[in-house]
Amino acid sequence: MTDSEIISLYEDGRHEEAFNGIVDTYTERLYWHVRRFLCSHEDTNDLLQDIFIKIWTALSTFRGDSRLYTWLYRIATNEVLNHLRKQKIKAMISLDSAGSILERRIDEDVYFNGDEMQRELHKAIQRLPEKQRIVFNLRYFDEMKYEDISEITGTSVGALKASYHHAYGKVKGDLEKLIR
Repeated sequence: MTDSEIISLYEDGRHEEAFNGIVDTYTERLYWHVRRFLCSHEDTNDLLQDIFIKIWTALSTFRGDSRLYTWLYRIATNEVLNHLRKQKIKAMISLDSAGSILERRIDEDVYFNGDEMQRELHKAIQRLPEKQRIVFNLRYFDEMKYEDISEITGTSVGALKASYHHAYGKVKGDLEKLIR
């Protein structure tokens, strides 16, 4: 279902059908977007349910100032960041770094089906600063245009390009160390 069909359903008062269209169209994309940050299938599924509840409750506020999919990604990204901030606080209490917790989750994830290099790629991404990690994931994995990422993050295209360039360099450097 296209975004315009979903919006038309909602505008026609068919709210539940519109929401079902969002769920059918975006579940897999949002799952992988969230999973890249949380590194855990179970945590991702739990947070994805919360994200869809947030979308359902906020759907009436969608004004069409942005495209539907960038609005959905903004909600998902904000929920992920809130979740990660809570994890950081828990990690500080347990005297462990949130990054090392996420890296361990990559190693312990029974659902991870990549090879060792892919595992190391995901670990390198987890070591990036928050803003760079967001830009890298949206650009590299979701192949989003900088203009769309700008709508999601509220950051200028130029700043996003610079962040991606720095993130790419860091990830590449981490992976090159492993090859040597």
